Amino acid sequence: MSVLVLLEQRGELKPCALEAATIAGQIAKASGMALNACYIGQSLSDQAESLKGFGIEKVYAYENASLSHYSNDGYVPIVRDLVNELGAKVIIGSSSALGKEFCASVAARLGAELVQDAIGLGWDGGLKATKPLYAGKVISETKITTFPAMASVRPNVISIERNGDGAPELVKRDMPQVSLRTVLKEAAQATAGTIELTEAKVVVSGGRGIGGPENWPVIEDLAKALGAAAGASRAVVDAGWVHHSHQVGQTGKVVSPDIYVACGISGAIQHQAGMRTSKIIVAINKDPEANIFKICDYGIVGDLFEVCPLLAAEVRKVRAS
Repeated sequence: MSVLVLLEQRGELKPCALEAATIAGQIAKASGMALNACYIGQSLSDQAESLKGFGIEKVYAYENASLSHYSNDGYVPIVRDLVNELGAKVIIGSSSALGKEFCASVAARLGAELVQDAIGLGWDGGLKATKPLYAGKVISETKITTFPAMASVRPNVISIERNGDGAPELVKRDMPQVSLRTVLKEAAQATAGTIELTEAKVVVSGGRGIGGPENWPVIEDLAKALGAAAGASRAVVDAGWVHHSHQVGQTGKVVSPDIYVACGISGAIQHQAGMRTSKIIVAINKDPEANIFKICDYGIVGDLFEVCPLLAAEVRKVRAS
């Protein structure tokens, strides 16, 4: 019996893969089970060093050019068969956009119970999972006592921790006999210098208060100064001011950055659902009664068109010194 962590990659291992490995290691230690990992992609060899210190005994690496990009047909049977081979009782993945689909498909094939988007995991004779519900107003505690049990972990909520520098054994596997109905040949990359919203450590979001698409550069400039990703409320996306890939909220992306800066955002519950678990929330709004001030750690009552440029200038001044 063992714990199996699914290592997400996009050419290289994603930070959320190391976060999942951290929490999986803690569960393995608490349960007394061995910890193994599964990597599916083109090449892990040059990244194996980054897996030291997590307590992983073996990494089962399925390396093939046909597996470079995620494919439900290719990835899911691999994990299903590996789980059965190892007798894995607990499978941990990442709750990224890709990871949610991947974990759900694996759980369906295994007939396993699955908790998606967990912000905390533990072990007490079964897999314990904590996740927010109703825009974070309710915290759910779930315990799965039937096995195999699965959970996906929200990016940025687990601090990456290593204990020593023990390296796992790399077990290379041949390309499995799977029928790939579709093959992704190429994935369009985001514009150089942009940061993936769900994995960003800092997010600056703009709301209806920006007034129109011509003012979006104010948000982008502050985000650039902070080395942050740029997000937006649903009102901004629905108005067509920015692409929907920037949307944060119940019907957009869920983010958990170290710092979330909300500019001209009222703080509707639907938006809170996507950012309430941020470690520090900063609100900038000229309406002192805006709901966003009820959940923020730091609030600035003022015009975002005055405050944001001042903040960006100060950040650049500090960084330059």
